[in-house]
Amino acid sequence: MPSSTGPSIDTITEGGRVTQVGEGQEAEESAPPVMTFGAPTAGEVLAERYELVEHINNDSAGRLVWRGVDVVLRRPVAVVLRYPGGDSATEMLQAAVAASRVIHPNLVGVYDAIDEADRAYVVREWVDGQSLRELVAEDGPLDPARATAIGNAVASALAAVHATGMVHGNVHPGTAMISDDGRVVLADARTDGADSQENDVRAVGGVLYFALTGHWPHGEAPLHGATAGHGRAALPDAVRDASGAIAAPRQVRAGVPAYLDDLTMDLLDPEIAPPSSDVLAAELSRLDIPADEHFLEQAGPLRFTADTGDEPSPLASTGGRKVTLGIAGLLAVALVGLLIGISALGGDDKGENPEPVARPSSSAPASNDATPAAPAVRQLHVEDVRIIDPDSRSRDELGDAEKVIDGSFDEGWETDTYTKANFGNFKRGMGVWIDLGSPHTVKSLQAVLSAPGASARLVAGSAEFPSTSSGDKQLFTAYKTAIGQPIEEHDGVKMTFDGFDPEQKYQYLLFWITELPKKDDGSGYKIGVQEITVQGS
Repeated sequence: MPSSTGPSIDTITEGGRVTQVGEGQEAEESAPPVMTFGAPTAGEVLAERYELVEHINNDSAGRLVWRGVDVVLRRPVAVVLRYPGGDSATEMLQAAVAASRVIHPNLVGVYDAIDEADRAYVVREWVDGQSLRELVAEDGPLDPARATAIGNAVASALAAVHATGMVHGNVHPGTAMISDDGRVVLADARTDGADSQENDVRAVGGVLYFALTGHWPHGEAPLHGATAGHGRAALPDAVRDASGAIAAPRQVRAGVPAYLDDLTMDLLDPEIAPPSSDVLAAELSRLDIPADEHFLEQAGPLRFTADTGDEPSPLASTGGRKVTLGIAGLLAVALVGLLIGISALGGDDKGENPEPVARPSSSAPASNDATPAAPAVRQLHVEDVRIIDPDSRSRDELGDAEKVIDGSFDEGWETDTYTKANFGNFKRGMGVWIDLGSPHTVKSLQAVLSAPGASARLVAGSAEFPSTSSGDKQLFTAYKTAIGQPIEEHDGVKMTFDGFDPEQKYQYLLFWITELPKKDDGSGYKIGVQEITVQGS
């Protein structure tokens, strides 16, 4: 098992092997914990109730994970501490409070969340077992049936979270935990506003890919808030071709069924709209059957990626995988068709009892409504993009705007180096203006930045202005429709704005940067915008 700053994770207790990996990446042995006021000690009782027994590890967000005991109910608990508390722990506590409202067998239970100013802590269910990351590190890639079962459990947990309107925001092999009794649970939500339900669903594809191959498909790309050295970015990168495209699971190892390969790669393809979490959970539930049961063999697994009338490709490569419908639409059509077919086999209209017919399980409710399907969400084409700088006369920072929409994270547009985080006394900020070419229903805008720590907001307008200093001033004044809430000193490199009005259409958007992060060498403040994508219909 990976090392930690606390006792070995292989410590044997009455409950067996213990591990609480939090976000999946323990601190290195060479980085001992910094003891400051508020640091916990073994034997200490928090809130006159939770006794700290053993320091297990530090998670990738720098929080301390302890094994503890609820001395009132006499049950083991995991205590996740952060010090100091106060504003620095707000996101952690808010996420815990939100998670405590969702009860599901595949979600780690959250019992308490307390802020004591000098430190804050969350008390949650203790899980005897190990994370998916540790399981694969010890035993190697999983067989398709077990990978499907884990994916099904994670998707089911997300469906419960999403049903409340919340986002988990922290789905990866470190937070997918497998208890010693085989239960799969999802832990440590991070509802910091930087993610979306769509990205939660795509992360299930990453979990499936990792379970099947032992590699993380996002590599060092700044996805899901990962940064170098943190749990998700530290996982082994996927096998890639010369262009950087990842190899499909079937190209990495033998024995991966084509339908599971297709589903995994579709979830990872940014050009294919993913299904909702409940639809995905229903399909994975259908596929999650014991290896010795073959009652679906005659019909074969559902195919998600083939155009109507075409045979699915043998997946010789990962490029050029296009569909005419999003996965959500195809899954819904396939599930309805399957259920209709089973009903037809179930008996005649005389109501006679039919012979037993095996039925695939599904958590999707039956419906006879003839409601038209919603338009598939896709990545929208950006007609034009430029840098907006209303308060500078030199206009020497306007180049490379096209790199913000070139599909590559390697290059982008960047600001000059400033002496202050807020650009200085006479500059209100800088932004990236997006023209979608025509009005669209927009679901979300995602901006991938070069470093964490920036502050930004998103606004919409209804008119285009000249690319001049005067035109930029007019645009900045005219664009007043706020999309969601501003994001302040964001701790990740990906910002997602999803507060669009579904009843409105948008053509012109302005991603406006208000504060810059400090450079690594401390010489000033600067940010780069590596890529901006817009999802909608």
